[in-house]
Amino acid sequence: MCGISGAVGLNNITDELYQGIRNLEYRGYDSCGVALMDKKSLVIRKNTGGVEEFFRKENVLSLSSKIGIAHTRWATHGKVTRENTHPFTSCDGKFAVVHNGIISNFRPLKDKLTREGHKFDSETDTEVIPHLLEKYYKETKNIEQALRKVINVLEGTFALVFISPMAPGQIFCAKRESPLMLGIGDEAKYVGSDFNAFIDHTKNAVIIDDGEYAIVSRDSYVVKDFVTGQEIQKNITKIDWDSETTKKGGYPHYMLKEIYEQPQVVTNALEQDSKSLDELADMIFESEKMILVGVGTTYYVASYGNYIFSSLAGEFCPPISSDEFPSLANVDEKSLVLALSQSGETYDTLTALKYAKSQGAKTAAIVNVMGSAISRFVDKAILQGSGPEICVISTKAALSQMLILTLVALRVAVKKKVMTKKVFNASMAALHDLPGIIQSILNERSGFIHRIAHSYCKVRHWLYLGRGIYYPVALESALKMKEVAYVHAEGMPAGFLKHGTLAMIDQDIYSIVFIPPRSDKALYEATIHSVDEIRARSGFVLGIHFDERGKNKDLFSEELILPKVPPLIAPLIQMVIGQLFSYFTATSLKRNVDKPRSLAKSVTVG
Repeated sequence: MCGISGAVGLNNITDELYQGIRNLEYRGYDSCGVALMDKKSLVIRKNTGGVEEFFRKENVLSLSSKIGIAHTRWATHGKVTRENTHPFTSCDGKFAVVHNGIISNFRPLKDKLTREGHKFDSETDTEVIPHLLEKYYKETKNIEQALRKVINVLEGTFALVFISPMAPGQIFCAKRESPLMLGIGDEAKYVGSDFNAFIDHTKNAVIIDDGEYAIVSRDSYVVKDFVTGQEIQKNITKIDWDSETTKKGGYPHYMLKEIYEQPQVVTNALEQDSKSLDELADMIFESEKMILVGVGTTYYVASYGNYIFSSLAGEFCPPISSDEFPSLANVDEKSLVLALSQSGETYDTLTALKYAKSQGAKTAAIVNVMGSAISRFVDKAILQGSGPEICVISTKAALSQMLILTLVALRVAVKKKVMTKKVFNASMAALHDLPGIIQSILNERSGFIHRIAHSYCKVRHWLYLGRGIYYPVALESALKMKEVAYVHAEGMPAGFLKHGTLAMIDQDIYSIVFIPPRSDKALYEATIHSVDEIRARSGFVLGIHFDERGKNKDLFSEELILPKVPPLIAPLIQMVIGQLFSYFTATSLKRNVDKPRSLAKSVTVG
């Protein structure tokens, strides 16, 4: 995810460009760059760091120009370096390009351009675009024709914007599956990844749709079709945001916004106060028995916690659904009840905690709301700090709780001396890699997930299957599909198949299987065996796995391939995929994503 801002006006636009790209910094903040027109040449400034730091470091606001583009980046292709920072220019310096999205065929394009004599300075996919523009402009002597040739050879997703001294008063842009819009002012026109790029200057916007490109000047704009080049009449959208809508940051739904906030949420969890985590670990270490309590999503988080405590610390801590706790729990003064609640107000969970205290048990909780009833009631509360979660469907809060449970389990393992400090440090290193990996998946895999979800959105029955710690991931992912898309989805252990569920497999039952990395050998082989059982009966399988393409040729009906990661963080990544799959299925079915029917964010009644 990255941010694009562009402006062309009657007067100097550098300050407006700064405001626009600063408003988009939530979309990426590891590097920033601008391209400005200086009479008949391009001025490029770019560097690593955030927007304010970059503008100060490069003294951009001292420059003067009536046209420019800017970009703030979260690294995908290539490390965080100046060379990999947008904008990128052609060999002749006549084209400056910024881009969001993934050019999936950039490697063969780059190889061909290199053979033709083009020189590349970065590791990015974006850099092929200015070189292609240079190539086709030399052939056609026409910038618009060159643009049409480029966008029809690019594969993948893009919102691309460029300027050129051959058209000194114009900004060119094009869109495919990555947000892009125009801001229509009286004395200036704007281009942006979302409304925030120009909301300070105009509330009149034109939404660019997939398959369209636009040419923008100070006093005019035109939108055309990729294929035909025919002009498309576009309505101006009046941005009339209330404060709640503004908080979406340009996303169509809070759910998607909150999924995309998860890299930062993971970082926040990793920065939890060590003293607080150690205190909870001490409570667990000193208790004879721990029970994890939650309801709905948090029950599945509790189930995940049972697996993580068992595998890392040798602790069996059964999960109990809050509403069933008084019927099942056998606790006393030697017990600890650890509750999970996003709101901190969940009626069933608070009732369970009151029952636990009445039996003399110690209580603790991981919650997301400071000052909530549960946080005040328990003996020890950890405030997870994942920020407000507006969507009724929990995504980022659940992931944060899973991660905090993992951090505590690692500490308990060290206290019990079942884990060496070396293994602890390696585990922590893997967890610290998680934000970047999730971000790259959001950037690079969302389009594939969207395609699969859209293709199968009319399927009415799904089995979500996983073994071991992937079982609660399957349960939670199935719940998301039920909650937001209103589609029947059943999570279960993959080992259940041969004990009855295989009788269900037919052309109407589709399966999603969460497959561990190969390095988790026994679990991997057992899961693949379950896939074989379904495929032997001609069942459909969407395999979500970490293998290289072709490793399991013809095993899956559809597959989603994830980057290789350590087993500790693999199930957390799989859960993010489950969230996106349910979101894109829901949007394909035109559901009310943020406010699903019959559900509320915080259930405070019994």
